Order: sequence, then structure tokens, then C-alpha cells
Amino acid sequence: MAGAMEDPSLERTFRGSKDAVTSVSFNPNMKQLASGSLDHSLMIWNFKPQMRAFRFVGHKDQINSVCFSPSGHLVASASRDKTVRLWIPTVKGESTVFKAHSASIRSVNFSHDGRHLVTASDDKSVKVWGVRRQRFQFSLNGHINWVRDAKFSPDGRLVASGGDDKTVKLWDVDSKSCVHSFYDHTGMVTSVAFHPDGTCLAATGSDQTIKVWDIRTNKLLQHYPAHNDTVNSIAFHPSGNYLLSASNDTTVKVWDLKQGNLFYTLHGHRGAVQTCAFSPEGDYFATGGSDDQVMVWKTNFDAGESTVRPTARESSSSSSGGGGGGGGRRTRYDAAAAPRSPRSPRTAHSPSRLSASHAHLSQQAGSPSRHRHVSTAGRPRNMFGDETGQRGVDEVGPAMFAIPRTHNGDEYSGSPSVPTTVPLERRTIPAELANSLEHIVGQLDVLSQTCAILEERLAMTEDKLSECLENQKRITLHVH
Repeated sequence: MAGAMEDPSLERTFRGSKDAVTSVSFNPNMKQLASGSLDHSLMIWNFKPQMRAFRFVGHKDQINSVCFSPSGHLVASASRDKTVRLWIPTVKGESTVFKAHSASIRSVNFSHDGRHLVTASDDKSVKVWGVRRQRFQFSLNGHINWVRDAKFSPDGRLVASGGDDKTVKLWDVDSKSCVHSFYDHTGMVTSVAFHPDGTCLAATGSDQTIKVWDIRTNKLLQHYPAHNDTVNSIAFHPSGNYLLSASNDTTVKVWDLKQGNLFYTLHGHRGAVQTCAFSPEGDYFATGGSDDQVMVWKTNFDAGESTVRPTARESSSSSSGGGGGGGGRRTRYDAAAAPRSPRSPRTAHSPSRLSASHAHLSQQAGSPSRHRHVSTAGRPRNMFGDETGQRGVDEVGPAMFAIPRTHNGDEYSGSPSVPTTVPLERRTIPAELANSLEHIVGQLDVLSQTCAILEERLAMTEDKLSECLENQKRITLHVH
């Protein structure tokens, strides 16, 4: 890219899912892409043209969410069958499964160190799990309706969740308590995302808007009337300067957060777009929709943007409630000094959090010359392989595996086909005490599951009672 800014371009289309695609996730090694579908299967698409795709079967109902681990050695999938599966993304298709909730699981996501999972469910709860043994850690309870998404902050100290009760909740992992609730949305919340530097939180939903808050002050920074139908998914570019959104209105949109306006509208899917995700470096992004297709796009417009990689000190300030002072690399973006005309993508900007001065920007397109429509009409350029994207699909059954223990400081070690995971903490306590603690944790897990079942039965009883009251009213009206 030697000249002017280039538009996003469709690089590859994967066809092979038998129903709508609900979720996509890049392998950090950029050799694979995972997708989940209503057809109950997990697809692993290999970017090398000579390699076939893998269809992993094992779930008994639709897959709502998929997520690669930070190492790329595991893929997590969450299903309406109330289970989470951890897969090794190789031809063997080995997986381990655990029942995570008492109702459909809407989302599953890894922490940034790869040691924990967070799940969100229709049983109104958010749960945190240990990866090594798939052990239940704790629940975050406070939503009064289905929870559709939950994610860890970059430093792992916070969890954000959103659901059908129209709220976005921010949870402190250490205290296991809700530290703030955002009530700005007027419809169900479908997707939440932390800014890469950990200082801001974005959410979207059925009210067709995108909202961005500063989680240090809990103030609304930006509001975008984004789409003409429910927005299903959002994702931050790793630089933190752009936001991607996917909607039932069949479009994908790119938002320039520094300028505060709509940057691109992408037309490609022949139906609702259910999911979107950037690659770890931001040079590609993927979308999936109800047309059963996965599309991989080359970003093009992000040249010169640097990826935000916060240190622990930078991220920790997000939960302190303080200002932007202190020793981090973050710089506050000065809207007054920003160029308002179209800028060259080759101009590098320091990674910065969103400025509070953007709070007044509520229109979709501030500068008409910057907003462009991109269509996939015609054959796309293809850096990966053929247009359809795959030589074939190998169907793989649910072979089982156990995640072995390791004692190094990395999340995983060894070859990609034999992943290992470190314990959540190195234990030097006696074996008898360790066994007793494991037994206690197991009993607490059983107790948690029992409470969830009782809650489900109570909800059924309430429904039956409401039905009886309605019947009584009809009988009374009939008698009179």
C-alpha cells in the first residue's frame, strides 16, 4: 500500500456449514479460523488451500459461540445443549465436554492469559471456569433475564456482561460482585467488548445502537445509531481506533472511533450477519451469517496503526476510577487537534483511549466523503486460495481427551496437537489437604448446579401459576 487508503476487500469465502453461522474466531497463528453454526457443528477452516476443513461433531444442539485460546492450541464452543466443549483443532477432533449451565449457553470466551473461561447463559448467570480441569470457579448473578454475552477485560480483573434485561454489567473478579450497571440501552444487549487498553467498554443490541463508556468514570463517551435492525456482534480493532459491527440488516460496518463517525458499510452477506471478529493483528476480519457463509476480509485501511498491548499497570487503572495520570504509555486523544478531513492511513497515531470530547458525536457519518460502501459483487481477490475456500470437509467425531498438567509458566507447552495447561496456581500444600480442597470444590459445584435446577423449576412453577390465573379469569368471565 504505497498510495492512498485502500478499501476493505473480500479475500476468501468459506462454504460448508449446513445452517446459519453464529460465531467466528481466528487462531492466533493465522493458520485457521473457527466457526460455529446452527447445524450443531464446529468448523475449522484451514487457510492453506491444500488443506481440507474439519467439521467437528459432538454437540447435540446449535453452537452459539466459539473462541480460540490465546495460544491457539484449544477451541472452546458453547451450545444450546447446555455444555461447553474444548477441542484440539487437528484432524483427530479430540474434545472434552462439561455441563456448564442449566439452560442454553450464549457465549464462551477465554481470559487473556488462557487460564479461565467465562460463559453466559439463558439461566441468567455468568460463570467463570478453570481451563485445566474445567472446574467451576464462581457465578456472577444479578441479571434478571437471559445473558447473551460475557467477556474478560484485558487484564482479567473485570468481566462485562449484557443480556435481555437491557443492562450491561461490570463485575469485579476478585470480589465477585457487580461494580456498576449501565442502563443506556433500550433493548436487549447482544454483544459486549472491551477496548484493547482496558479503559472503555462497548455494547450493542436490539435497539440498533452502539454505545461506548469509559469504565473509569462510568460515563457514556460515544453513541452511534448504527444499523437498521438488531446489531448482533461488535469487535474492536487491536489498535483501538476502529470498531466493527454486524447486523440483521445484512451489512457489516466499520466505525472510526477517533473521528467519531461511520467509515465503511460492507455488503456481502445475503441475509442477517450474525458475527464478526478481527484477527489478532487486525490485518484481517471475518464475518458469518444466516446465508451459511464465512467471509474473510482484508482490512487495508489500518496501515500505520499500532496494536495496543497494555501492561498490567496500564490495565489496572481501568478499575481504579482515577484519571489518566500515572506511568502508562497511553495518551489522551485530542479531538481539537485532530484533522477533520480524510486522513492518510499511513499516518501513525499512538494507541489512545477514546476522548470524552466525543460524547456529543451521535450521528452516523460526520464527513460524507469518508463513508464508503463496499460490495462483494464479482470474484473477490484471494490471497489464501480458491474462491470457495476449501478443497473439502473432513467430518470428525467427538474423540475425547484430557488436558494434561504442566509446570512451566506458559499457558500451554509442547506441540499444537498435545496442548498442556498450567494449574491455576502452583501448590505446595500437602496432598491430603489438596484432595480435601478438591472434594470441597466438587461439592460446591454440585450445590451450584442444584441451585440452578431449583431456579429453573421455580420459573416453571411461576409459568404454571400464571397459566392457572389466566384460566381462572376466563372461567370467571364465562360465568358472568
